[in-house]
Amino acid sequence: MMRKVVHQTKGHKEIDGAGVHLVRVLGNQTTDIHDPFLMLDAFDSRNPSDYTAGFPMHPHRGIETVSFISKGEMLHRDHLGTEAVIYDGEAQWLTAGSGAEHEEFPGGERILGTQMWLNLPAKDKMTAPPAYHSIDKDEIKEFPLDGGILRLVTGEYNNEKAWQGKYLPLDFYDIHLEPNAKVEIPVQEGWSAFVFTLVGDVEISETLVEEKTAAKLSDGNHIILETKDKTAEVLLYSSKRLDEPVAWAGPIVMNTIEELNQAFDDLQEGRFIKEQTEY
Repeated sequence: MMRKVVHQTKGHKEIDGAGVHLVRVLGNQTTDIHDPFLMLDAFDSRNPSDYTAGFPMHPHRGIETVSFISKGEMLHRDHLGTEAVIYDGEAQWLTAGSGAEHEEFPGGERILGTQMWLNLPAKDKMTAPPAYHSIDKDEIKEFPLDGGILRLVTGEYNNEKAWQGKYLPLDFYDIHLEPNAKVEIPVQEGWSAFVFTLVGDVEISETLVEEKTAAKLSDGNHIILETKDKTAEVLLYSSKRLDEPVAWAGPIVMNTIEELNQAFDDLQEGRFIKEQTEY
């Protein structure tokens, strides 16, 4: 059964971090529609003053952040001592879990990419240890399409497996389409899924979706992507719904207001990083 587009969220311009110009697509108004996907920001600029100030050190709890750089680079540092840079076509995965602090600095002549926040199940929010993984090009398998290419960033595609997180499964495809292409992409039935049009307008299962738009998909086992006279790059994300309450304030996403208050108390009192927690 073909998945259809049931909801579209067009991104809008915002400034975040130390002055980074970005397009905010998903946020706290879309948590139920897109469960377990929380936030989606997109970056697309050729002006370094729009992004090189980056996102100085800041905390997270209760989520995983998945950053993808189609063009440019991203430097990541965190309280674990990690210092890593990803480049064109690569990704980075941070499990914040019970508490992490990190900073990110985009660079290059052009920055084009996304950061997505994936929710953690309630049972894992305070037991998952913080961890970082770079998904480099040599980990990303590429599959030819009739009029394009699919890059398997995480998860599974046509029985081929890539790197995967520990807490929620995530199939994440980076799909490049030539002009006048028409391709069928399998999607795990029963999973929550959406397509983000990073570059170009694309027809998704007979619905036109403009650039920088998240298109929520109905259930089914595949979608049809079609371009007209221009190339396009789309990202497909799919995972399992959690159907758990969301309490979200700033960089922290928990299940109750009490848990949020505890997180901010921990920040103020120097207890946020749970170094002594036995996992």
